[in-house]
Amino acid sequence: MLRQRLDTLVERFGLPPGSAQRLERLLSIVAEDRRAPTSVREPLAGVDLHLADSLSVIALPEGIRGLPEVADIGSGAGFPGIVLAIALPEARFDLIEASTRKCEFLRDLIAAVRVDNANVVCARVEQWAAAEGAEAYAGATVRAVGRLATLVEYAAPLLRSGGRLVALKGRRDEAEERQAASAAAVLGMQPHSVRRAAPFASSRNRHLYSYEKVGICPAGFPRRPGMARKRPLGGRLP
Repeated sequence: MLRQRLDTLVERFGLPPGSAQRLERLLSIVAEDRRAPTSVREPLAGVDLHLADSLSVIALPEGIRGLPEVADIGSGAGFPGIVLAIALPEARFDLIEASTRKCEFLRDLIAAVRVDNANVVCARVEQWAAAEGAEAYAGATVRAVGRLATLVEYAAPLLRSGGRLVALKGRRDEAEERQAASAAAVLGMQPHSVRRAAPFASSRNRHLYSYEKVGICPAGFPRRPGMARKRPLGGRLP
């Protein structure tokens, strides 16, 4: 049953040969390794909640397909970053994660699944964006990390001109979207689209937000670690 589900996923998203075996190995490790930072460990559940949800990014026309370098912000257990690296072997993925424990898990997972185009950056995203990661990426992804204004601020210093951010979120919130649009205007970013995603049959209220870097991220960004979350641009939400 698991392999059949994986084969269907491979066909649906047009994944490279050998992807089903690698994704099966990934789910097996997440199920068995107690270090995996996720509450969803059962492989069949993971096909939908981890794999299909992550792969919804590549179905987005204005997404990351075809981009050479992608930063996955707050990678956690490797979703969507490692899944996308398997799906898009021509791109380089840097998995940016601040937790040393999670970084160790990610490195072991990458080695076990043999994802040669993925690399772990063990650092706060703000620190990386102020150093080697500054304007180093054509794309960025993020899933379940924070409010949109915070995510846009994380991504803006990482992206070069024309770079794209895709954020995986749940239910739409008009106030949050307005706050993010205000933050984007400050950061040289522009909202591109909000698309409903239905990565699996029982999914509810999944949305993909895309932004494009159209200007210059001003001096003073990134702010010091924690500020984007504590004091987001665009004003406080009601």
